Amino acid sequence: MKAAHLYVLLYVCSTAAALVDAFDPLTATLVIGAGATLGRKIWNYFQESCDSKWIVHNATGLQHDLETKLFGQHIASRIVLKAVSGFVANKNPKKPLVLSLHGWTGTGKNFVSQLIAENIYKEGMDSSFVHVFTAELHFPHSNQIETYKSQLQHWIKGNVTNCAHSMFIFDEMDKMHPGLIDSIKPFLDYYEKLDGVSYQKAIFIFLSNAGGESIIETALNFWRAGRDREEIELKDLETALSLSVFNNKKSGFWHTSLIDKNLVDFFVPFLPLEYRHVVQCVLAEMEAKDLEPKKSVAEQVARDLVYSPKSERVFAVKGCKTIGSKLDYYM
Repeated sequence: MKAAHLYVLLYVCSTAAALVDAFDPLTATLVIGAGATLGRKIWNYFQESCDSKWIVHNATGLQHDLETKLFGQHIASRIVLKAVSGFVANKNPKKPLVLSLHGWTGTGKNFVSQLIAENIYKEGMDSSFVHVFTAELHFPHSNQIETYKSQLQHWIKGNVTNCAHSMFIFDEMDKMHPGLIDSIKPFLDYYEKLDGVSYQKAIFIFLSNAGGESIIETALNFWRAGRDREEIELKDLETALSLSVFNNKKSGFWHTSLIDKNLVDFFVPFLPLEYRHVVQCVLAEMEAKDLEPKKSVAEQVARDLVYSPKSERVFAVKGCKTIGSKLDYYM
């Protein structure tokens, strides 16, 4: 986008209060140093429409992506597919879809959020209807929580007013100030409308490392008992996971009414990745970079990662998080 075009867009935004409310904090924070990606997101705001031309709801595509691109997450894959597909197929949902994704870093939480966006919106994560909030970037100061609460409510209301099928992704919930997320509780509840706005068709996704310890403990117990990880079921994890998150004072979900009032539809556990899953990640990264997939290289990359517990080396500490940068070293 040319600079002159960007200035025109910003001028329009500054003169239209409703438009300003509809911009997410990522745009507001980075707009001065806008690059190609942000420019595209702002441009999409003006050309996208909230209809079937831009909102595709591709359940078949989501299933294919989860089956072929996500590794070692049989529970998360099944829950996400059923929850998202069922929600978008429902013309009159009673409340927004609320998913809380939990697990160690590098296990696929952000990636799954991306897959959901890519199979709902034609522009994927670049869609002006997808809004990402990152705790340390958008809500850095604990003494400004009341201000953040007000801003967050305005941002969400403005965007849902613009498009009922909006998606909101809250990253780093384990670093969110406790109490802040409760400000959006009314938007997630069973209300037909709030101040004339319906939030029932919106999707809210929370990403957090909180609760990862309880997931790892369960996975490790299955491994030590010689049981296959595919035997682990949601019922083995969900209760302990929700309690762990609710009682974690360092989590943005600490004693939150979102959990207390059962407004989170699914707590989705992401299992720690084993060596074989890391190999799959490396091979997928090779293919994404148009490199010839070489299993020997993938195995070398996987072997050199740090695993835990140290004595047994079962789970990759960083999952597939650093695969992209490490692969360049081995090629």
